[in-house]
Amino acid sequence: MENYDAIIIGGGGGLKLRPIANMGKKIAIIDKEDLGGTCLNRGCIPSKMLIHPAEMIDELNEFAKHNMKVDTDVEVDFAALVERVTNSISGTSNSIAEAYSKNPNIDFYNAEARFVSDKVIDVDGKQITAEKIFVATGSRPSIPAIEGLAETPYMTSREALRNTKLPKKMVVIGGGYIGMELGYFYSIMGADVHYLVRSVVLRSEDREIADEFLRGAKEHGTMHLEVSPKKVSHDGDEFKIELDNGEVLIADALLVATGVVPNSDSLGIESTSIELTEKGYIKVDDHLKTTVDGVYALGDVVGNYFFRHSVNFEGEYLLRVLYENPSNEPIEYPSMPHAVFGHPQIGGVGKTEEELKSEGTDYFKGVNKYQESAMGGDVLQSDVGLVKLLFAKEDRKLLGAHIVGKEAATMIHICIPFINTGGTLEDMLNMIYVHPAFPEVIRNAARKAKQNI
Repeated sequence: MENYDAIIIGGGGGLKLRPIANMGKKIAIIDKEDLGGTCLNRGCIPSKMLIHPAEMIDELNEFAKHNMKVDTDVEVDFAALVERVTNSISGTSNSIAEAYSKNPNIDFYNAEARFVSDKVIDVDGKQITAEKIFVATGSRPSIPAIEGLAETPYMTSREALRNTKLPKKMVVIGGGYIGMELGYFYSIMGADVHYLVRSVVLRSEDREIADEFLRGAKEHGTMHLEVSPKKVSHDGDEFKIELDNGEVLIADALLVATGVVPNSDSLGIESTSIELTEKGYIKVDDHLKTTVDGVYALGDVVGNYFFRHSVNFEGEYLLRVLYENPSNEPIEYPSMPHAVFGHPQIGGVGKTEEELKSEGTDYFKGVNKYQESAMGGDVLQSDVGLVKLLFAKEDRKLLGAHIVGKEAATMIHICIPFINTGGTLEDMLNMIYVHPAFPEVIRNAARKAKQNI
Protein backbone atom coordinates (compact mmCIF):
# COMPACT_ATOMS: atom_id res chain seq x y z
CA MET A 1 0.00 0.00 0.00
CA GLU A 2 1.34 3.41 -0.97
CA ASN A 3 1.46 5.94 1.84
CA TYR A 4 1.08 9.65 1.05
CA ASP A 5 1.35 12.71 3.23
CA ALA A 6 -2.06 13.81 1.97
CA ILE A 7 -4.80 12.62 -0.35
CA ILE A 8 -7.21 15.05 -2.01
CA ILE A 9 -10.39 13.46 -3.35
CA GLY A 10 -11.91 15.92 -5.80
CA GLY A 11 -10.20 18.05 -8.42
CA GLY A 12 -12.24 21.24 -7.95
CA GLY A 13 -12.17 23.36 -4.81
CA GLY A 14 -10.02 20.73 -3.12
CA LEU A 15 -7.14 21.90 -5.29
CA LYS A 16 -6.73 24.88 -2.97
CA LEU A 17 -4.74 22.33 -0.93
CA ARG A 18 -2.42 21.48 -3.82
CA PRO A 19 0.34 23.82 -2.46
CA ILE A 20 1.01 21.08 0.10
CA ALA A 21 3.14 19.53 -2.62
CA ASN A 22 5.31 22.66 -2.76
CA MET A 23 6.19 22.09 0.88
CA GLY A 24 7.89 18.83 0.04
CA LYS A 25 4.86 16.68 0.87
CA LYS A 26 3.95 13.75 -1.35
CA ILE A 27 0.27 14.00 -2.29
CA ALA A 28 -2.30 12.14 -4.34
CA ILE A 29 -5.09 13.94 -6.20
CA ILE A 30 -8.04 11.81 -7.26
CA ASP A 31 -10.83 12.80 -9.63
CA LYS A 32 -12.83 10.55 -11.93
CA GLU A 33 -13.57 13.49 -14.25
CA ASP A 34 -11.62 16.48 -15.55
CA LEU A 35 -9.59 18.59 -13.15
CA GLY A 36 -11.09 21.94 -12.20
CA GLY A 37 -14.32 20.57 -10.79
CA THR A 38 -17.87 21.68 -11.48
CA CYS A 39 -17.00 25.39 -11.54
CA LEU A 40 -14.52 25.13 -14.38
CA ASN A 41 -16.01 22.27 -16.37
CA ARG A 42 -19.76 22.26 -15.71
CA GLY A 43 -20.69 25.45 -13.91
CA CYS A 44 -19.60 29.02 -13.24
CA ILE A 45 -16.95 29.53 -15.90
CA PRO A 46 -18.59 28.03 -19.02
CA SER A 47 -21.97 29.51 -18.06
CA LYS A 48 -20.49 33.01 -17.78
CA MET A 49 -18.62 32.52 -21.06
CA LEU A 50 -21.99 31.81 -22.69
CA ILE A 51 -23.93 34.49 -20.82
CA HIS A 52 -21.48 37.24 -21.82
CA PRO A 53 -22.35 37.05 -25.55
CA ALA A 54 -26.02 36.98 -24.54
CA GLU A 55 -25.51 40.19 -22.58
CA MET A 56 -23.84 41.76 -25.62
CA ILE A 57 -26.92 40.98 -27.70
CA ASP A 58 -29.16 42.24 -24.93
CA GLU A 59 -27.33 45.57 -24.91
CA LEU A 60 -28.59 46.20 -28.45
CA ASN A 61 -32.10 46.46 -27.06
CA GLU A 62 -30.94 49.48 -25.04
CA PHE A 63 -29.83 51.48 -28.07
CA ALA A 64 -33.27 52.91 -28.85
CA LYS A 65 -33.34 54.59 -25.42
CA HIS A 66 -30.33 56.60 -26.47
CA ASN A 67 -31.66 57.71 -29.86
CA MET A 68 -29.67 55.17 -31.82
CA LYS A 69 -30.85 52.74 -34.45
CA VAL A 70 -29.06 49.44 -34.99
CA ASP A 71 -29.76 46.23 -36.82
CA THR A 72 -30.80 43.98 -33.94
CA ASP A 73 -31.08 40.88 -36.12
CA VAL A 74 -27.89 39.32 -34.79
CA GLU A 75 -26.78 36.10 -36.44
CA VAL A 76 -25.26 33.71 -33.92
CA ASP A 77 -23.32 30.60 -34.85
CA PHE A 78 -24.68 28.75 -31.83
CA ALA A 79 -22.75 25.54 -32.37
CA ALA A 80 -19.47 27.40 -32.87
CA LEU A 81 -20.08 29.48 -29.74
CA VAL A 82 -20.68 26.43 -27.56
CA GLU A 83 -17.79 24.50 -29.13
CA ARG A 84 -15.41 27.43 -28.53
CA VAL A 85 -16.38 27.58 -24.87
CA THR A 86 -16.12 23.80 -24.49
CA ASN A 87 -12.69 23.69 -26.13
CA SER A 88 -11.43 26.57 -24.02
CA ILE A 89 -12.61 24.91 -20.81
CA SER A 90 -11.16 21.54 -21.81
CA GLY A 91 -7.83 23.19 -22.62
CA THR A 92 -7.66 24.84 -19.21
CA SER A 93 -8.56 21.60 -17.44
CA ASN A 94 -5.99 19.63 -19.43
CA SER A 95 -3.32 22.19 -18.60
CA ILE A 96 -3.90 21.55 -14.89
CA ALA A 97 -3.39 17.83 -15.36
CA GLU A 98 -0.29 18.47 -17.47
CA ALA A 99 1.22 20.70 -14.78
CA TYR A 100 0.59 18.07 -12.13
CA SER A 101 2.21 15.36 -14.23
CA LYS A 102 5.45 17.39 -14.13
CA ASN A 103 5.40 17.76 -10.34
CA PRO A 104 7.31 14.87 -8.69
CA ASN A 105 5.35 15.36 -5.46
CA ILE A 106 1.93 14.89 -7.10
CA ASP A 107 0.33 11.66 -8.29
CA PHE A 108 -2.90 12.28 -10.18
CA TYR A 109 -5.37 9.41 -10.38
CA ASN A 110 -8.04 9.97 -13.03
CA ALA A 111 -10.36 7.40 -11.48
CA GLU A 112 -13.05 6.89 -8.86
CA ALA A 113 -12.04 6.83 -5.19
CA ARG A 114 -13.70 4.51 -2.68
CA PHE A 115 -12.93 4.09 0.99
CA VAL A 116 -12.35 0.49 2.01
CA SER A 117 -11.75 1.52 5.64
CA ASP A 118 -11.37 4.74 7.63
CA LYS A 119 -8.04 5.77 6.12
CA VAL A 120 -7.61 3.38 3.16
CA ILE A 121 -8.82 4.29 -0.32
CA ASP A 122 -9.14 2.08 -3.35
CA VAL A 123 -8.39 3.90 -6.59
CA ASP A 124 -8.32 2.02 -9.87
CA GLY A 125 -7.60 -1.26 -8.05
CA LYS A 126 -4.79 0.18 -5.97
CA GLN A 127 -5.03 0.84 -2.24
CA ILE A 128 -3.52 4.03 -0.86
CA THR A 129 -3.52 5.80 2.50
CA ALA A 130 -2.33 9.08 4.00
CA GLU A 131 -1.85 10.94 7.25
CA LYS A 132 -4.52 13.42 6.13
CA ILE A 133 -7.34 12.88 3.65
CA PHE A 134 -9.44 15.72 2.23
CA VAL A 135 -12.82 14.97 0.66
CA ALA A 136 -14.04 17.63 -1.77
CA THR A 137 -16.19 15.66 -4.20
CA GLY A 138 -18.79 18.38 -4.65
CA SER A 139 -22.36 17.84 -5.77
CA ARG A 140 -24.39 16.98 -8.85
CA PRO A 141 -27.80 17.96 -10.21
CA SER A 142 -30.76 16.64 -8.25
CA ILE A 143 -33.33 14.88 -10.42
CA PRO A 144 -36.92 15.10 -9.17
CA ALA A 145 -39.19 12.06 -9.12
CA ILE A 146 -41.47 13.03 -11.99
CA GLU A 147 -43.35 10.27 -13.78
CA GLY A 148 -41.65 9.42 -17.07
CA LEU A 149 -38.78 11.91 -16.70
CA ALA A 150 -36.04 9.28 -16.36
CA GLU A 151 -36.97 7.76 -19.72
CA THR A 152 -36.54 11.05 -21.61
CA PRO A 153 -33.44 12.82 -23.01
CA TYR A 154 -33.70 15.79 -20.61
CA MET A 155 -30.72 18.03 -19.92
CA THR A 156 -29.17 19.14 -16.66
CA SER A 157 -26.75 22.06 -16.45
CA ARG A 158 -23.99 19.64 -17.50
CA GLU A 159 -25.57 18.91 -20.88
CA ALA A 160 -27.07 22.37 -21.39
CA LEU A 161 -23.62 23.98 -21.25
CA ARG A 162 -22.31 21.75 -24.04
CA ASN A 163 -25.42 21.43 -26.17
CA THR A 164 -24.65 22.60 -29.72
CA LYS A 165 -28.25 22.58 -31.05
CA LEU A 166 -30.36 25.64 -30.26
CA PRO A 167 -33.91 24.51 -29.43
CA LYS A 168 -36.95 26.36 -30.72
CA LYS A 169 -38.74 25.93 -27.41
CA MET A 170 -37.21 25.02 -24.06
CA VAL A 171 -38.91 24.26 -20.76
CA VAL A 172 -36.90 24.86 -17.59
CA ILE A 173 -37.98 23.01 -14.45
CA GLY A 174 -36.82 25.02 -11.44
CA GLY A 175 -36.75 28.60 -10.23
CA GLY A 176 -33.22 28.76 -8.83
CA TYR A 177 -30.18 30.61 -10.09
CA ILE A 178 -28.98 27.83 -12.43
CA GLY A 179 -32.29 27.69 -14.27
CA MET A 180 -32.55 31.48 -14.41
CA GLU A 181 -29.03 31.92 -15.78
CA LEU A 182 -29.16 29.20 -18.42
CA GLY A 183 -32.74 30.05 -19.37
CA TYR A 184 -31.65 33.65 -19.99
CA PHE A 185 -28.81 32.49 -22.25
CA TYR A 186 -31.03 30.23 -24.33
CA SER A 187 -33.74 32.89 -24.56
CA ILE A 188 -31.38 35.57 -25.88
CA MET A 189 -29.98 33.07 -28.37
CA GLY A 190 -33.48 32.66 -29.78
CA ALA A 191 -35.26 29.89 -27.89
CA ASP A 192 -38.80 30.32 -26.56
CA VAL A 193 -38.13 29.61 -22.88
CA HIS A 194 -40.78 28.62 -20.34
CA TYR A 195 -39.98 28.31 -16.62
CA LEU A 196 -41.89 25.94 -14.34
CA VAL A 197 -41.57 27.19 -10.76
CA ARG A 198 -43.13 25.21 -7.92
CA SER A 199 -43.35 28.15 -5.50
CA VAL A 200 -41.46 31.40 -6.10
CA VAL A 201 -38.47 32.41 -8.20
CA LEU A 202 -35.14 32.49 -6.31
CA ARG A 203 -36.66 31.35 -3.03
CA SER A 204 -33.63 32.17 -0.86
CA GLU A 205 -33.39 35.78 -2.04
CA ASP A 206 -34.87 38.77 -0.25
CA ARG A 207 -38.44 38.85 -1.59
CA GLU A 208 -38.31 42.49 -2.68
CA ILE A 209 -35.19 41.71 -4.68
CA ALA A 210 -36.68 38.54 -6.17
CA ASP A 211 -39.84 40.40 -7.18
CA GLU A 212 -37.78 43.06 -8.97
CA PHE A 213 -35.73 40.33 -10.63
CA LEU A 214 -38.91 38.66 -11.82
CA ARG A 215 -40.12 41.93 -13.32
CA GLY A 216 -36.99 42.08 -15.48
CA ALA A 217 -36.70 38.35 -16.17
CA LYS A 218 -40.18 38.20 -17.68
CA GLU A 219 -38.71 39.93 -20.73
CA HIS A 220 -36.74 36.78 -21.49
CA GLY A 221 -39.15 33.95 -20.90
CA THR A 222 -42.61 32.91 -19.78
CA MET A 223 -42.99 32.28 -16.04
CA HIS A 224 -45.38 29.56 -14.89
CA LEU A 225 -45.50 30.12 -11.13
CA GLU A 226 -46.90 27.80 -8.45
CA VAL A 227 -47.08 24.84 -10.81
CA SER A 228 -45.32 21.49 -10.92
CA PRO A 229 -44.78 18.98 -13.73
CA LYS A 230 -46.80 15.85 -13.08
CA LYS A 231 -45.71 13.72 -16.02
CA VAL A 232 -43.08 13.95 -18.77
CA SER A 233 -42.84 11.99 -22.01
CA HIS A 234 -40.83 12.16 -25.22
CA ASP A 235 -41.90 10.87 -28.65
CA GLY A 236 -38.46 10.98 -30.27
CA ASP A 237 -38.78 14.61 -31.31
CA GLU A 238 -40.61 16.57 -28.65
CA PHE A 239 -41.23 16.62 -24.93
CA LYS A 240 -44.72 16.62 -23.52
CA ILE A 241 -44.87 18.11 -20.04
CA GLU A 242 -48.15 17.70 -18.15
CA LEU A 243 -48.61 20.16 -15.27
CA ASP A 244 -50.59 19.72 -12.08
CA ASN A 245 -52.92 22.55 -13.11
CA GLY A 246 -54.02 20.64 -16.20
CA GLU A 247 -51.88 22.62 -18.63
CA VAL A 248 -49.70 20.79 -21.18
CA LEU A 249 -46.48 22.19 -22.65
CA ILE A 250 -44.77 20.87 -25.78
CA ALA A 251 -41.05 21.62 -26.27
CA ASP A 252 -38.04 20.26 -28.09
CA ALA A 253 -35.73 20.72 -25.08
CA LEU A 254 -36.14 20.21 -21.34
CA LEU A 255 -33.72 21.52 -18.73
CA VAL A 256 -33.97 20.17 -15.18
CA ALA A 257 -32.50 22.64 -12.67
CA THR A 258 -33.99 21.66 -9.32
CA GLY A 259 -31.01 21.86 -6.98
CA VAL A 260 -28.14 19.54 -6.16
CA VAL A 261 -27.30 16.45 -4.12
CA PRO A 262 -23.90 15.69 -2.56
CA ASN A 263 -21.43 13.33 -4.22
CA SER A 264 -21.01 11.23 -1.10
CA ASP A 265 -22.88 8.11 -2.19
CA SER A 266 -20.10 6.68 -4.37
CA LEU A 267 -17.25 7.09 -1.87
CA GLY A 268 -17.77 3.87 0.07
CA ILE A 269 -18.59 5.87 3.20
CA GLU A 270 -20.43 2.82 4.53
CA SER A 271 -17.02 1.15 4.97
CA THR A 272 -15.89 3.90 7.34
CA SER A 273 -16.88 5.61 10.57
CA ILE A 274 -17.55 8.85 8.67
CA GLU A 275 -21.03 10.10 9.49
CA LEU A 276 -23.49 11.69 7.07
CA THR A 277 -26.46 13.97 7.61
CA GLU A 278 -29.98 12.87 6.76
CA LYS A 279 -29.59 14.46 3.34
CA GLY A 280 -26.29 12.71 2.64
CA TYR A 281 -23.85 15.52 3.37
CA ILE A 282 -20.64 14.68 5.22
CA LYS A 283 -20.76 15.80 8.85
CA VAL A 284 -17.91 18.09 9.88
CA ASP A 285 -17.13 20.14 12.97
CA ASP A 286 -15.95 23.75 13.13
CA HIS A 287 -12.49 22.61 12.00
CA LEU A 288 -13.94 20.80 8.94
CA LYS A 289 -13.01 17.49 10.59
CA THR A 290 -15.18 14.47 9.89
CA THR A 291 -15.93 11.83 12.51
CA VAL A 292 -12.72 10.02 11.49
CA ASP A 293 -9.48 11.46 12.80
CA GLY A 294 -7.34 12.83 9.99
CA VAL A 295 -10.16 12.95 7.45
CA TYR A 296 -11.52 16.39 6.50
CA ALA A 297 -14.27 17.48 4.12
CA LEU A 298 -15.06 20.75 2.39
CA GLY A 299 -17.25 22.29 -0.28
CA ASP A 300 -20.62 21.17 -1.61
CA VAL A 301 -20.25 17.66 -0.17
CA VAL A 302 -20.39 19.27 3.29
CA GLY A 303 -23.31 21.52 2.41
CA ASN A 304 -22.43 24.61 4.44
CA TYR A 305 -22.42 26.73 1.28
CA PHE A 306 -22.61 25.97 -2.43
CA PHE A 307 -20.26 28.45 -4.07
CA ARG A 308 -16.80 28.12 -5.53
CA HIS A 309 -15.70 31.10 -3.43
CA SER A 310 -16.88 29.33 -0.27
CA VAL A 311 -14.96 26.11 -0.93
CA ASN A 312 -11.93 28.25 -1.85
CA PHE A 313 -12.24 29.92 1.57
CA GLU A 314 -12.46 26.51 3.26
CA GLY A 315 -9.47 25.14 1.36
CA GLU A 316 -7.37 28.18 2.21
CA TYR A 317 -8.37 27.79 5.87
CA LEU A 318 -7.24 24.13 5.96
CA LEU A 319 -4.00 24.92 4.17
CA ARG A 320 -3.24 27.65 6.70
CA VAL A 321 -4.12 25.92 9.97
CA LEU A 322 -2.77 22.48 9.05
CA TYR A 323 0.37 23.38 7.10
CA GLU A 324 1.36 27.02 6.69
CA ASN A 325 0.77 28.27 10.24
CA PRO A 326 -0.48 25.30 12.30
CA SER A 327 -3.08 26.23 14.88
CA ASN A 328 -6.28 24.97 16.46
CA GLU A 329 -8.40 27.93 15.39
CA PRO A 330 -11.89 27.02 14.14
CA ILE A 331 -13.13 28.19 10.78
CA GLU A 332 -15.04 31.45 11.01
CA TYR A 333 -17.03 32.36 7.95
CA PRO A 334 -17.57 36.04 7.25
CA SER A 335 -20.92 36.93 5.69
CA MET A 336 -21.06 34.86 2.52
CA PRO A 337 -21.80 36.92 -0.60
CA HIS A 338 -23.49 35.51 -3.66
CA ALA A 339 -24.57 36.56 -7.12
CA VAL A 340 -26.99 35.52 -9.84
CA PHE A 341 -25.72 36.23 -13.35
CA GLY A 342 -29.08 36.27 -15.05
CA HIS A 343 -31.00 39.24 -16.34
CA PRO A 344 -31.09 41.32 -14.31
CA GLN A 345 -28.09 40.43 -12.14
CA ILE A 346 -28.36 39.96 -8.39
CA GLY A 347 -25.71 40.50 -5.73
CA GLY A 348 -26.32 39.91 -2.04
CA VAL A 349 -24.59 39.61 1.32
CA GLY A 350 -25.88 39.27 4.87
CA LYS A 351 -29.44 38.91 6.14
CA THR A 352 -32.60 39.26 4.11
CA GLU A 353 -35.53 41.25 5.46
CA GLU A 354 -37.47 38.01 5.92
CA GLU A 355 -34.68 36.55 8.04
CA LEU A 356 -34.53 39.64 10.25
CA LYS A 357 -38.28 39.50 10.79
CA SER A 358 -38.22 35.80 11.68
CA GLU A 359 -35.36 36.39 14.14
CA GLY A 360 -37.18 39.28 15.75
CA THR A 361 -34.37 41.73 14.98
CA ASP A 362 -35.26 45.41 15.27
CA TYR A 363 -34.10 46.95 11.99
CA PHE A 364 -34.63 49.77 9.57
CA LYS A 365 -34.01 49.86 5.83
CA GLY A 366 -33.30 52.02 2.85
CA VAL A 367 -34.38 51.15 -0.70
CA ASN A 368 -33.33 53.08 -3.76
CA LYS A 369 -34.20 52.32 -7.38
CA TYR A 370 -31.48 52.47 -10.00
CA GLN A 371 -33.39 55.14 -11.88
CA GLU A 372 -33.17 57.37 -8.77
CA SER A 373 -29.46 57.99 -9.33
CA ALA A 374 -27.51 59.95 -11.90
CA MET A 375 -25.89 56.95 -13.58
CA GLY A 376 -28.83 54.58 -13.28
CA GLY A 377 -31.48 57.07 -14.26
CA ASP A 378 -30.12 59.94 -16.34
CA VAL A 379 -27.27 58.10 -18.07
CA LEU A 380 -28.40 54.47 -18.42
CA GLN A 381 -32.14 55.07 -18.16
CA SER A 382 -32.59 51.87 -16.17
CA ASP A 383 -36.15 50.65 -15.87
CA VAL A 384 -35.24 47.71 -13.61
CA GLY A 385 -32.97 47.65 -10.58
CA LEU A 386 -32.77 48.63 -6.94
CA VAL A 387 -30.51 48.58 -3.89
CA LYS A 388 -31.79 47.49 -0.47
CA LEU A 389 -29.82 48.07 2.74
CA LEU A 390 -30.83 46.67 6.14
CA PHE A 391 -29.47 48.13 9.39
CA ALA A 392 -29.78 47.19 13.08
CA LYS A 393 -31.68 49.83 15.05
CA GLU A 394 -29.57 49.13 18.14
CA ASP A 395 -26.18 50.14 16.73
CA ARG A 396 -26.96 51.06 13.10
CA LYS A 397 -24.65 48.31 11.75
CA LEU A 398 -25.27 47.07 8.23
CA LEU A 399 -26.90 43.63 8.50
CA GLY A 400 -27.79 42.94 4.88
CA ALA A 401 -27.25 44.39 1.43
CA HIS A 402 -29.12 43.26 -1.66
CA ILE A 403 -28.86 44.59 -5.20
CA VAL A 404 -30.73 43.69 -8.36
CA GLY A 405 -29.93 45.25 -11.72
CA LYS A 406 -27.03 45.97 -14.02
CA GLU A 407 -23.59 45.14 -12.56
CA ALA A 408 -25.14 43.98 -9.26
CA ALA A 409 -22.57 41.18 -8.88
CA THR A 410 -19.81 43.80 -8.94
CA MET A 411 -21.66 46.51 -7.04
CA ILE A 412 -22.25 44.26 -4.01
CA HIS A 413 -18.51 44.40 -3.26
CA ILE A 414 -19.03 47.97 -2.04
CA CYS A 415 -21.15 46.56 0.79
CA ILE A 416 -19.24 43.40 1.73
CA PRO A 417 -16.46 45.20 3.68
CA PHE A 418 -19.03 47.16 5.72
CA ILE A 419 -20.71 43.96 6.87
CA ASN A 420 -17.40 42.15 7.52
CA THR A 421 -16.02 45.00 9.64
CA GLY A 422 -19.21 45.95 11.46
CA GLY A 423 -19.69 49.12 9.43
CA THR A 424 -22.57 51.42 10.31
CA LEU A 425 -24.95 53.65 8.42
CA GLU A 426 -22.75 56.59 9.34
CA ASP A 427 -19.69 54.82 7.90
CA MET A 428 -21.49 54.34 4.61
CA LEU A 429 -22.60 57.98 4.53
CA ASN A 430 -19.23 59.41 5.55
CA MET A 431 -17.34 58.01 2.58
CA ILE A 432 -17.16 60.02 -0.64
CA TYR A 433 -18.71 58.37 -3.69
CA VAL A 434 -17.42 59.26 -7.15
CA HIS A 435 -19.98 61.24 -9.09
CA PRO A 436 -21.76 60.14 -11.21
CA ALA A 437 -20.52 56.55 -10.76
CA PHE A 438 -22.95 53.66 -10.28
CA PRO A 439 -22.25 53.16 -6.52
CA GLU A 440 -24.09 56.40 -5.83
CA VAL A 441 -27.25 54.31 -5.94
CA ILE A 442 -25.92 52.55 -2.81
CA ARG A 443 -25.28 55.91 -1.16
CA ASN A 444 -28.81 56.99 -2.01
CA ALA A 445 -30.20 53.84 -0.36
CA ALA A 446 -28.18 54.69 2.76
CA ARG A 447 -29.58 58.22 2.73
CA LYS A 448 -33.11 56.84 2.55
CA ALA A 449 -32.33 54.47 5.42
CA LYS A 450 -31.37 57.48 7.54
CA GLN A 451 -34.85 58.89 6.94
CA ASN A 452 -36.39 55.63 8.19
CA ILE A 453 -34.62 55.32 11.56
